[in-house]
Amino acid sequence: MEPLTTVDAELTVKEAYYIQLENIQKKVEQGQKIVGKKIGLTSLAMQNLLGVDEPDYGHLLDRMVVENGGHISIEQVLQPKVEAEIAFILKSDLKGPNVTALDVLQATEYVVPALEIVDSRVRDWKIKLPDTIADNASSGFYVLGGKPTRIEEIDLELIGMVLTKNGELVNTGVGAAALGNPATCVAWLANKLAEFDIPLRAGEVILSGALSAAEAARAGDSFTARFAHIGQVSVHF
Repeated sequence: MEPLTTVDAELTVKEAYYIQLENIQKKVEQGQKIVGKKIGLTSLAMQNLLGVDEPDYGHLLDRMVVENGGHISIEQVLQPKVEAEIAFILKSDLKGPNVTALDVLQATEYVVPALEIVDSRVRDWKIKLPDTIADNASSGFYVLGGKPTRIEEIDLELIGMVLTKNGELVNTGVGAAALGNPATCVAWLANKLAEFDIPLRAGEVILSGALSAAEAARAGDSFTARFAHIGQVSVHF
């Protein structure tokens, strides 16, 4: 489709979130379950590209889950890209406002490496911020891997990541690439959701934001992200 912002140039970010919520509610009514949230636009480069000064978020549904090492049919996606990030699994609820990064650490059961497959219904990814928000923050699928690792065993800011595509290095990153610390991203999310009276729930998966640029995927491609201390995760198309 064409960007919503070409249909309505006055579309606001808040209106776009309500569009997202409306469509998520329809999916829930059809039997899908909300299993977490994803955070996007956590890097300064991506924020500058879209001319914004904060991240965005989308909902994760149970039908988006792919097993580690699993396959995604290219017929299930439109124009997919792969990002490597750190996933937080919560052990207690978080509800803003005023949630801090320390609150996030205390509410986290463990972290694992993740791949997010972002996708867009907007032709050629020609999106502005309201376009991607309305499209559930361009969520497609996600993969969790590695080994569950407790927060106190690692330094989130210093975790290094290497992303390979078909065995060749395509990206590297570090935890600090996501707003300085991935826990800061999760705190932002909890506080942003407070505007809509939505909490983060115990047991939810929170994808905290890409540690490097998204890499386009095509049929036959395989991706593996290796993270220091917490293991690796892979997916095939």
